[in-house]
Amino acid sequence: MSRHTIIRNQHNDKAICELLANEIDSNLPEAANKIWHAHPVWFLEGNPIVGYSKMKDSMRLLFWSGQSFEEAGLQPEGSFKAAEVRYTSVEQINKEDLKRWLEKSKTIQWDYKNIVKRKGVLERLM
Repeated sequence: MSRHTIIRNQHNDKAICELLANEIDSNLPEAANKIWHAHPVWFLEGNPIVGYSKMKDSMRLLFWSGQSFEEAGLQPEGSFKAAEVRYTSVEQINKEDLKRWLEKSKTIQWDYKNIVKRKGVLERLM
């Protein structure tokens, strides 16, 4: 990989992160944001809702309860209820989809906050 390609990829990643953070902050103003396991994550009442992370070839946007959103644009991730979408350029981000997913993240939640206390069992909130 050339130095030019690396710089271009870093610029794309930064633009994606900035857009995602701005949209999440705008649509979830009541959410607390912190770095959790080295990634930015937004929480509602201590429950993780949404976050993003750098993957080898893309930026991953993860919704902890996303599989329950029943959205074609989100792919199941892991063995619990999480779903993701991956981006390689800012142009791939559909703000209408993102806003809809963020709205659903407020009302469709699984209780990740207490998963350890419940020995790995997830319960639906709300």
